[in-house]
Amino acid sequence: MTRPRSCPDLYAAAAAALLVTAAVLVGRYVYTYDDLIVGWPPLLGRWDPHLGPGTPAAVLVAAGVVAYGPAVAARLPWRALLPAAWGTALAWTWSLALIDGWDRGIAGRLTTSQEYLSVVDRWHDVPATLRDFNGHILLHSPDNWPAHVAGHPPGATLTYVLLDRIGLGGGGWAGALTITVGATACVAVLVTVRALTGERLARRAAPFLALAPAAVWMGTSADGYFTAVAAWAVALLALAVTRRSPGWAAGSGLLFGLTCYLSYGLTLFAVIAAAVLVLGRRGVRERPVLLAALLAGAAMVPVAFTAAGFDWWEAYRLLVTRYYEGAAGVRPYAYWVWANLACTVLITGLATVAGLRRAGSVLVRRRAGGERADGARAGEVRLAFLVAAGLLALLAADLSGMSKAETERIWLPFALWLLAACAFLNRPRGWLTAQAVLALLVNHLVATGW
Repeated sequence: MTRPRSCPDLYAAAAAALLVTAAVLVGRYVYTYDDLIVGWPPLLGRWDPHLGPGTPAAVLVAAGVVAYGPAVAARLPWRALLPAAWGTALAWTWSLALIDGWDRGIAGRLTTSQEYLSVVDRWHDVPATLRDFNGHILLHSPDNWPAHVAGHPPGATLTYVLLDRIGLGGGGWAGALTITVGATACVAVLVTVRALTGERLARRAAPFLALAPAAVWMGTSADGYFTAVAAWAVALLALAVTRRSPGWAAGSGLLFGLTCYLSYGLTLFAVIAAAVLVLGRRGVRERPVLLAALLAGAAMVPVAFTAAGFDWWEAYRLLVTRYYEGAAGVRPYAYWVWANLACTVLITGLATVAGLRRAGSVLVRRRAGGERADGARAGEVRLAFLVAAGLLALLAADLSGMSKAETERIWLPFALWLLAACAFLNRPRGWLTAQAVLALLVNHLVATGW
């Protein structure tokens, strides 16, 4: 009897579910809160079953994407598919955030004592604040920055300072900007997949990117904004190497430079960028100026911040010290090195685990020479390679020990590239249902926080 092709996918999903279960049980019964410093391990949050004003909308969006998403994604003209995906991601993220209500779900997220908006009033003189930024990173320093401000380069805080300066101050505007920009990340991934692997796979991935469980944390965490900036850096690079465009390359470099000044950990996007350059090596060979344009663009943001007096390398060194002065000095690496992966399952869903299994199979078959990589199969190999690069970057972040807990938020930029693996799945409606149910359960049962 021939085993159905879906069986290995189900086994992979079951293994991922067991990983999450193990992380919950070990976190609750082997460790204490004082060990892990999270309220509902492995997630930062607390058990809090609740409904909210966003509940009906979230259910409707989920039902609509499950019922019609694959068919619409297959038939809609490409130029219409991109705004449709963005609109769906917006609706999904807004509705999930509003399950917690306007204040707790959106307007109050970025105004807590550890968040960026709590220090906006300290940036009256932006150049002076940049010059003095490193002097407030360590816990024992005078007027030390709150955790999230100290834990990121000043580009993150400066975004919300500039928003305040143009008259859009407060948590409501900051939350709206973060969700609106963050939702474009799915479009950036689709643009990248189409440019490098073909339109068929991009269309198959679209419903999964729009209905990502990661949206629970995309609204409203600043990491959702970081996710979009990093994703568009990759997308512009993919367009640059496939269209031989120095302009796109310079734009990509500019966004990569900005990405590094939003989050130190996103320097790992160099792995994904390298994968794009490998996949587009023909275009780079034909127009070597693309690399020069990319590097020139990438230098602009670092040069500007350095000229303003901010030392990135010194700030990172101080951050590492601050990191271990706080919760990271207590949280056990032996738990988080694998529990972080359980968090990844919760933000990407069981469908992504099954998709990653299939992506791995594609690469193994290609390496073994069992199948010719031409036509549609070549596109699958290229997509599997791109997804593998995203997974490699995430695993490097995990092994570094600089991401112990809160990775359901911190790893959002990497998670979207793993979701692209769902393009390999058959029976998309069933897998989309699993994705939607996971997100709805987490958002309704756990009060997430960061």
